[in-house]
Amino acid sequence: MTEQTPSPARGEGTHDEDTQESRGVGEQLNRPLSAVTEAAGDDAPAAGERRRRTPPRRWPFLTVEAGFRWLASLRGAPALHPRGLTCAATLEIVRDRGEPWGVPWLDTAGRYAATVRLSRAAGLPERLPDGLGLAVRVASADGPGRPVDLLLTSSGRGRVLRHLPVPRVDALGGPYSSLLPYRVAGRRGVLAAFPRRTPQAPVPGNPAALADALDGGPLVFDLCAAVSGGWRTFAVLTVTAPLAAQPQESVGFDIYAHSAEQFRPGGALAATRRAAYTGSRTGRARAGRGAGDLDG
Repeated sequence: MTEQTPSPARGEGTHDEDTQESRGVGEQLNRPLSAVTEAAGDDAPAAGERRRRTPPRRWPFLTVEAGFRWLASLRGAPALHPRGLTCAATLEIVRDRGEPWGVPWLDTAGRYAATVRLSRAAGLPERLPDGLGLAVRVASADGPGRPVDLLLTSSGRGRVLRHLPVPRVDALGGPYSSLLPYRVAGRRGVLAAFPRRTPQAPVPGNPAALADALDGGPLVFDLCAAVSGGWRTFAVLTVTAPLAAQPQESVGFDIYAHSAEQFRPGGALAATRRAAYTGSRTGRARAGRGAGDLDG
């Protein structure tokens, strides 16, 4: 497949506090939370000085990091979504009759190679409903060598339910949502993927059943954003075939490090998610399986 990557000019945008915070989070994701200093002046103490205590407000994040590190080490896989099916896919930008998004990669026609991981969040027995994950890496969406990652979880459809995870068995049984807000050209919104019904449906969300479904044809999702009103479609994601990856393996999806100009996750719960990401990666590294991701 030949990848066609648009090369829009990268403009200077005005980002609000949420956007600035999410960018800062992305820059520190690969550092253990315990290694991030609180502020200027909180340097390592000189010889003979008493080491400062960890500020109380950081203890919740250290606890989250430790918990996810332990769980990932125990599983030898991402702390959440421990088993999944990694697939090849294509993503095609579509234009509707609405106004431009104000986001370079969404306002320029293009067809991108993508990597998708479909997974179950808690790793419950396959017969039970579970939070289903749809993780997407869009190659070079923000320019050569700069991918964009999306992490979506099975959810409801309404204004409230789109922010809540909804356990399911059927991978095509309903939408997947970013749950937390995104900043799209300075506006607050939510992202979602709506699966198209196919002859394979229903499809259980476990790796074996998903692979069997792909033998019968691609799985297709309409990617949408609700920014100023109802849902608008910005792309079509076509999942085509499984890749040669073990169920516990992941490419390390990271929405903070792999965002795009004018298209970034908001700052809500960013510090908590950063702690969970760091703990999950450290735990996998200790288990000897390399760095991985939390949500895909």
